[in-house]
Parts: sequence; C-alpha cells; structure tokens
Amino acid sequence: MATESVLPLLATAGVIGALGILIKWFGMVRLIAGYDPDRVADEEGLADFVGTNTLYVAALVLLVAVIEYADPFEGTEVVWLAFAVGVSVLTARMIVGARRYEEPT
Repeated sequence: MATESVLPLLATAGVIGALGILIKWFGMVRLIAGYDPDRVADEEGLADFVGTNTLYVAALVLLVAVIEYADPFEGTEVVWLAFAVGVSVLTARMIVGARRYEEPT
C-alpha cells in the first residue's frame, strides 16, 4: 500500500472538489482562470459547465487515491499515466467547451 501518497491525494481532491462546488452551485465564476466578465454571455451556463468538469477532476483524484491505497497494480505507474491522460482530456474539454459561453466577436 502506498499510504504516504493517499492523504495528500485526499486533500487535493477535497480542495478541487470545493472549487468545483463554489463554481457550480455558488456561481463563483471569478475563480475560473482567464474569466473575463465582458466576454461571457451566459455566466450561469459557464459556471455549471466548468464546475461540473472540475468536480470530475476531483472525482478522478479521489479514484487515484483509492487505487493507490488498494495498490492492485503493485507499484506500476499505469495509474499515474491514466490520471495524466484523464486530467489532460478534462482540461482540454473545459478550455474548448467554455468558449460557447462567450459573446460572439
């Protein structure tokens, strides 16, 4: 068991999850990197979209913590490779998807 990495992963999942909740359910879109209120047409839609995807990232970190604790792959790095791919895909999805909430130029 890789218990030394589980607690930091749980803390990270908690912080990311809190950000997702603040964005999605409390509408704190100013927490979004690059947020420009002059360019956003649908602030509520943007908050829902980015908040939901941030919660997906938090769930992914939590999943990695559970897998690290159980250690079914016995020290291989496949979990971290899958994590990096997953976060990259979700990040790209947020960047590209957030553009549909901007004012047309």
